[in-house]
Amino acid sequence: MDANKLIELLVDDPRATVTDLADILNDTEENVDQEIKRLENEKVICGYHTVINWDKANKDHVDAIIGVKACSQRGFGYDKVAEKIARFPEVSSLYLMSGGYEFFVNVNAKTMREVADFVGEKLAPIEGVSGTMTMFVLKKYKVNGVTMDLHSEAGDERMPVSA
Repeated sequence: MDANKLIELLVDDPRATVTDLADILNDTEENVDQEIKRLENEKVICGYHTVINWDKANKDHVDAIIGVKACSQRGFGYDKVAEKIARFPEVSSLYLMSGGYEFFVNVNAKTMREVADFVGEKLAPIEGVSGTMTMFVLKKYKVNGVTMDLHSEAGDERMPVSA
């Protein structure tokens, strides 16, 4: 079985059934199911996620992206700081970056005040963190390859040109 093809299919449709995947891959359901379990056990597949348009969900929700300046530690690099940041339930994603900030942290909360409290009371005091920059997401246009309400998709908005 082509594990990479299976991964591509699951990225495109995480809700695809084992039956459908087996048909596409021209393999048995048992083999597909075993391969999925193997990929999950080896942490190749780390989860299945739903993309929510929070503007339409009628629920308080704020996303923030926080740049974090940090100092590396001898023998551990940035891993110790990352482990401390990743433990917080408010953190949905954490990336080690090149550029002006060592980490980018995605945070989900109900209000901007909750994000501010998280940064001031939990994130900034971590040993090794030397600074933060918080940016609030104002509108999402595309998330994980899924476009949100882009009205321009309805038709071509270019002006007609005549000779």
